[in-house]
Amino acid sequence: MKPVVALVGRPNVGKSALFNRLAQRQAAIVEDIPGVTRDRIYADTEWQGREFTLVDTGGLTFTGREDMSQLVRCQAETAIAEADVIVLVVDGRQGVMPDDLQVAELLRRAKAPTILAVNKGEAKTADTAALEFYALGLAEPRVVSALHGLGTGDLLDAIVAELPAGTATEEKLAGPATRVAVVGRPNVGKSSLINRLVGQDRMIVSAEAGTTRDAVDIACTLDGRDYVFVDTAGLRRRSRVEAGVERYSALRALRAVSRAQVVVLLLDATSGIADQDKKIVNYIDEAGRGLVLAVNKWDLMDGQSGTQEKHLEEIRWQLAFVQYAPVTFISALTGQGVPALLGAVDRVAVEHGRTLGTSVLNDIVQQAVAMHPPATEKGRALKIYYVTQVGTRPPRVACFVNEPSRVTAGYRRYLEGRLRQAFGLEGTPLILQFRPRR
Repeated sequence: MKPVVALVGRPNVGKSALFNRLAQRQAAIVEDIPGVTRDRIYADTEWQGREFTLVDTGGLTFTGREDMSQLVRCQAETAIAEADVIVLVVDGRQGVMPDDLQVAELLRRAKAPTILAVNKGEAKTADTAALEFYALGLAEPRVVSALHGLGTGDLLDAIVAELPAGTATEEKLAGPATRVAVVGRPNVGKSSLINRLVGQDRMIVSAEAGTTRDAVDIACTLDGRDYVFVDTAGLRRRSRVEAGVERYSALRALRAVSRAQVVVLLLDATSGIADQDKKIVNYIDEAGRGLVLAVNKWDLMDGQSGTQEKHLEEIRWQLAFVQYAPVTFISALTGQGVPALLGAVDRVAVEHGRTLGTSVLNDIVQQAVAMHPPATEKGRALKIYYVTQVGTRPPRVACFVNEPSRVTAGYRRYLEGRLRQAFGLEGTPLILQFRPRR
């Protein structure tokens, strides 16, 4: 397991900007609003041949909204406990603030070594101003500028010097980890589901819609299988995505889908299927990702006669274009149905990467054509000469024909249906490509 380096500090001192600079990617939302980063954001990085995991924590504040502040403090304290090295980030322009002193007091009780990074050190007087931070009683202040990259190389040198000696690489399980994106409208229970799966409050869970702003990658092993779960910011209708933070969070959610093998779309049992749910499903289907539909908050619906059958019928009608997706009924709060959901994810991951035998493919397609020949137009009919698989994740099948323009949408659906009937392909799109025979 890689060593963990945690960036901590009060809000808006530039932790996320420094995180992005050190990780060499834009992984955390950066905006000049205190408290923009609420959850821990992880990224693997490397310096001087040493690999480590960088963690960006939510801003520690001891004033303001008590409910969210307490949640963020709990998150940061967990990150500190996990860390092998801690980097306290402070604002060199503002000087020592009361919250800096309280954060420093918290870090003095930590077992891991602490490095003090004085950010926003672009000014010529930054080195002199940084002397004030000796008052924190932690370490020598190191002046950096996340914005311009000044001093970040020296900071990385200091981090690497404090890293523990490398440990033996853990034995990897057969096959890569299954990447699972969890998406849905705000407040549908995505964070609660992740917490249920990984067994700890790794995501901030609150009744406030939009509590999860960043897409957070969480690696874990469940029943001997490796997973990477991505809990995304809630996807809202575009007309409601007004502030920069909300807009970028929605973009991150869509990017999370593109990085996943399987996507779990959470639906709210208490509110039914919204237009935004349909748009999300359409995006997942077009992206070619495996799909599992999970109806959450099912504990609130138990005891109602015929409820599950009614919901399933409504889902199949409203989301008719993804009939292939399995549907599970769960409660992230109680754990009801969650093992079945994980089983569905495993099955879909296998089908998403499935290889289809060429001879069997050709037999099925030729049988389908014999049973239902394509329509003839002006004495000419579509002819399918040969079929072969050309890709996986999702399965892609090339059909070599005389005239691709003669393939109608209806006949494409017919052939897809026959292939699904033969192979199953639960939860995965099936892409049929019609090409001219050369």
